[in-house]
Amino acid sequence: MTNLTETEQRDFEAAAFRRLVEHLRERNDVQNIDLMNLAGFCRNCLSNWYRDAANEKGHDMSKDESREIIYGMPYAEWQAQNQTEASEAKKAAFEERRPKDH
Repeated sequence: MTNLTETEQRDFEAAAFRRLVEHLRERNDVQNIDLMNLAGFCRNCLSNWYRDAANEKGHDMSKDESREIIYGMPYAEWQAQNQTEASEAKKAAFEERRPKDH
């Protein structure tokens, strides 16, 4: 593996994270339940991880604030514009694989 400095590693990870978030913003046709069923995480997971990291560093961040960072808009607005009703099959698959924190 390439020897990276801690700063380089952090910068590259941050760039990859920003690209992932931008990709998910562009792909608002992909529902969170689809992400959860296929990958085991979704936009809400990312926002929770972001908030956890901020809170660990002493920044008091709410769930709504971290979701707005990930979604690029208030969560309720994203839901109204993009969220569709999940099929019974998708809901059942989610329940089978549901992480403990969801």
